[in-house]
Amino acid sequence: MTAASRYTYLGPEGTFTEAALRTLPEAATRELVPMISVPAALDAVRSGEAAGALVPIENSVEGGVSATVDELASGEPLMIYREVHLPIAFALLVRPGTEIENIKTVTGHPVAQPQVRGWLSRFLPEAQWESAASNADGARLVQEGRFDAAFAGEFAAPTYGLEPLVTDIHDAHNATTRFVLVGRPARPAAPTGADKTSVVLWLRADHPGALLEVLQEYMTCGVNLVRIESRPTGKGIGQYCFSLDCEGHVSERRVGEALMGLKRLCSDVRYLGSYPRADHVEPTVVAGTTDADFLTAADWLTRCLDGRTEGNGGGNGARPSHR
Repeated sequence: MTAASRYTYLGPEGTFTEAALRTLPEAATRELVPMISVPAALDAVRSGEAAGALVPIENSVEGGVSATVDELASGEPLMIYREVHLPIAFALLVRPGTEIENIKTVTGHPVAQPQVRGWLSRFLPEAQWESAASNADGARLVQEGRFDAAFAGEFAAPTYGLEPLVTDIHDAHNATTRFVLVGRPARPAAPTGADKTSVVLWLRADHPGALLEVLQEYMTCGVNLVRIESRPTGKGIGQYCFSLDCEGHVSERRVGEALMGLKRLCSDVRYLGSYPRADHVEPTVVAGTTDADFLTAADWLTRCLDGRTEGNGGGNGARPSHR
């Protein structure tokens, strides 16, 4: 297949990322290529080797996936086109014949550890944890005999010749991971009425209220934030950028006005795309912030500049005489 029909994802085979990718209808007609890391998956898109990459960006227990957030904030720009929500429950995968009392070492992705920490303390309090590049990679390491057990999706067991010793492991019920499908920059898809818009911004200067000024741009335009996360820029202690998701589509006036406000205030803003929400939740648009409200206000300003003062609260619009 050509690069235009190829999607990469955080591999190896058997990851939750692969499971999330396979929920997309277009995945059935694409070549799905596992990559060793999030940067590798995204770099394949940047280089033109793949049309898109699915990577994890947020977990309901652990929060943001720093590798993805940082990668989208740096390097050649990319855009988010889709998001996928996948419920997460782990299985303890072992080599055939392994009993729980034989487990001394366990592995899994770092994001998995907080989601199974309570279970580990109850049932394997003496087991030593070491992180793997992904949950499926942890399963591979168990297959190779380097660890006794791995926390991964139950669906990964056949791929690596393992058995699920315990299933449905999770400290938090309804744990969910959010994944994003990322491609090269292009015109965003048309709004659906239930969308998100993502940006990364860098403050112009560090002063009291600098972040508040940014947040007020969203508030003034009636745009609701659904995620905000600070990340170090690598330029020194106290140097941060901010990754934000808001409700709405860039083509909607309230969102566009808010983004223009960010551009005025910040030293830089990276637009990461407007895309359909996986949960299909439509925003509540407050009075005064609909597209019609913004258009009415713009028309009023035009009339003021033209000297057409009708509707300005009284008076007949006559020019004053000067004597």
